[in-house]
Amino acid sequence: MISNKNKAFTLVETLVVIVIIVILSLIIIPNYNSLRQELAFQRSVSRLAQEIRAVQEMAMSAQELECETPGDDCGYGIYLKTVPETVPATQPQTSYVLYADKNNNQKYDSGGGLGETIEEVNLESGIKILDLISGKHINIIFTPPDPTVFFTDADGIDLGLSQISIVISLISDETKTKTIKVNKAGLIYVE
Repeated sequence: MISNKNKAFTLVETLVVIVIIVILSLIIIPNYNSLRQELAFQRSVSRLAQEIRAVQEMAMSAQELECETPGDDCGYGIYLKTVPETVPATQPQTSYVLYADKNNNQKYDSGGGLGETIEEVNLESGIKILDLISGKHINIIFTPPDPTVFFTDADGIDLGLSQISIVISLISDETKTKTIKVNKAGLIYVE
């Protein structure tokens, strides 16, 4: 004998499923923005650390630069800058530049100087470089073949430091920070 029972959901079962979906949505949606911001923060920190390592690897590679003065030890660098206090906190555009230091002046020459810009990178929205040695712009330069590491200010003057700390934070919560450290031996790590 064949049963003629309809196989379908009852109204109560459908309402229970809808209530469960609504409850889960109410739990997840408020946390979505903070989760998205946290992921952007982690990506920005990781990318900056990787870019510093990439500049270091360029200096260690067999790729040679055509220096302004033959015999100079030109190298590769990364120029980091903090956001000026005059920029509104809602829209700071924090960026850094990877470059080739072809004239061995140990600084980034913006505006078509002898240095060659490899890439300019903006940090993701909502992320900024909070501190670089009391707010200064800095260069981290690696010269081949070892590579030798130099820490200079925006004018190419040696800072005389054995280690640089780059503090990155969320714009909305400056207590949420990560620090990337680079030392004279070329060790790069994130705390």
